[in-house]
Amino acid sequence: MTIGVGVSSAQDELDKLKPITGGRVPIGIDEHQERVKRAQALMKAEGISALYLDTSVNLFYFTGIQLKPTERLHGAIIPAAGEVTYLSPAFEEPKTRSMLKFGDDIRCWEEHEDPTALVADTIASLGYENGVVAVDPATPFFTFDGLRRHGNRYDFRNGMDVTAKLRSEKSSAEIALMQQAFNVTAEVQRIAARVLYEGMMTTEAQAFVQEAHRRLGAVPTSSAPLILFGEATAYPHGVDYPQELKKGDMVLFDLGCFVGGYRSDITRTYVFGDPTPRQREVWEIEQAAQLAGFAAAQPGAPCHAVDDAARGAIEAAGFGKDYALPGLPHRTGHGIGLEVHEERYMVKGNTAPLTKGQCFSIEPTICIYGEFGIRLEDCAYIADDGPKWFSGPCHTVDDPFGYDA
Repeated sequence: MTIGVGVSSAQDELDKLKPITGGRVPIGIDEHQERVKRAQALMKAEGISALYLDTSVNLFYFTGIQLKPTERLHGAIIPAAGEVTYLSPAFEEPKTRSMLKFGDDIRCWEEHEDPTALVADTIASLGYENGVVAVDPATPFFTFDGLRRHGNRYDFRNGMDVTAKLRSEKSSAEIALMQQAFNVTAEVQRIAARVLYEGMMTTEAQAFVQEAHRRLGAVPTSSAPLILFGEATAYPHGVDYPQELKKGDMVLFDLGCFVGGYRSDITRTYVFGDPTPRQREVWEIEQAAQLAGFAAAQPGAPCHAVDDAARGAIEAAGFGKDYALPGLPHRTGHGIGLEVHEERYMVKGNTAPLTKGQCFSIEPTICIYGEFGIRLEDCAYIADDGPKWFSGPCHTVDDPFGYDA
């Protein structure tokens, strides 16, 4: 039997759990203001007059304001020079004001008015009668359509040129929050393996890991985590039916949580029982591919080098070339931070260099439809002296959590 798998009960494990996120330091006002200054410097260099932020993680990143998206426009404008101006439905103005970390200029619109006209008028009032306006890439089309109609004196461009550039390079404070999130999920992965039993349903396992994340002091993901048993593990994003655990099944847990708004993302794949020679062989190829990707993630190297190295290891073992199956059907990794998938991506053709503070997954899945799939996913970040793991990597196919390491 795989070491550390199926040795305990769910209730016994939950009863032991206590929060491990004490001492968490949230992102401070000074850092939010520094982000605005960096955005303004980039905007001036790019000839951008203003950046419109919709109700999105970008609004949270720059201002610390976290709101649920609705059909009502709520957001902010960062001008190339000057203070941030906030946008709010008039009846929400007191709430918006209570959430401000800095600044005090809130422009409001009434229910019968078109708020996109307010956006254009506000930009003009800040001294930019024309010019280039960068638009939050998370902006709904109906809002952007209104901006085009009411702001036809402006040229609009994708705000990702500003938001992705800044968000892709994390500060030490961001990395510290992410490390706490990864510590929690790594512990949940270990505990989840312990409580597996023959006949367990994937839905039961999903409920367990969400509760375990809560008890350890993190915020679980809003959607159910990806947990797969048996042949279903071959599907990178899962299947639409629950599975029942059987002896000899490959088991895949793709889990994450939030601490201070920042994400973790770890996948573990192992065998419920004793690995067959076939399972062992493919698992070890997957591990070698992941380690090859990590070794290639050196400061200054292009992002595609991570994908090239991991994919090369899988192809060298006899699997399909490029995205052909059986083999690795998708990119090797994605950026991570406030969102589980964000810039930059470890994918063929991405020549952007790996720079200090970039955080990303290394997860070269091997998919064999009709048999099983294996994904070992850990995330890393670029430090001055090279790549560092947030979590992992796995130990061995027989002892994935390193109990006997």
